[in-house]
Amino acid sequence: MKIFDTHAHYDDEAFDEDRDELLKNVNAMGVEHIVDIACSMDSSRKMPDFIKAYDYMYGTVGVHPDDVLELTYADIDELKKLTGEDKIIAIGEIGLDYHYDGIDKENQKKWFAAQLDIAKELKLPISIHSRDAAKDTLDIMRSEHAENIHGVMHCFGYGVEMAREYLNMGYYLGIGGVVTFKNGRKLKEVVEYAPLDRLVLETDCPYLAPVPFRGKRNDSSNLTYVAEEIAGLKGIPVEQVYETTYANALELYHIAD
Repeated sequence: MKIFDTHAHYDDEAFDEDRDELLKNVNAMGVEHIVDIACSMDSSRKMPDFIKAYDYMYGTVGVHPDDVLELTYADIDELKKLTGEDKIIAIGEIGLDYHYDGIDKENQKKWFAAQLDIAKELKLPISIHSRDAAKDTLDIMRSEHAENIHGVMHCFGYGVEMAREYLNMGYYLGIGGVVTFKNGRKLKEVVEYAPLDRLVLETDCPYLAPVPFRGKRNDSSNLTYVAEEIAGLKGIPVEQVYETTYANALELYHIAD
């Protein structure tokens, strides 16, 4: 069994007390690779040094839509430079998030497009965050010709129709703990619909722990519950889920195993 956690936040303070021991344990349990995802300029700047401590960990640089309010074009230039650091393999997580009231949607859209341009210019894959912003996300990705980029719809939260749009654009769908939730029917339907070779496993840890750990701190060892749920939904052996999603993740991030 080999597992690839395509989206994690081990730089989060939730892991400060036991990070090294935890990561050593999950690696020994079969988690062969982890991609730690930046969310802000601060985490992007720290990412190269953070991932150097772990042979099996890669990183991204990028600014989450919740953190773009004070972003500048100088920051965009800095993100470009940071992509040259060792083991920085993608731009993310970037996108749109309209979940909360008072959101500056135009500002989010501006910086989403600007970060997509980095990925296009440097031919890097992207990790897309889209929450309560289905139409605008798709419209921007179409206008930016994101079908010519490569990437994953992280923590995919829309229905089958939207899944079809992104699958047709060549994107992977990131599947995590939500697929195990009783109220995760929409994602279960997407998993049933989507080809296995377009799915990747992700934790989004420390968030979104699967059942039976819902509400607790998540980590990569819990991906076994996600894989088992996918296997059950598709009626296939769980070993097939591990093997295929692992290969998918290598292809997604352009990594030679």
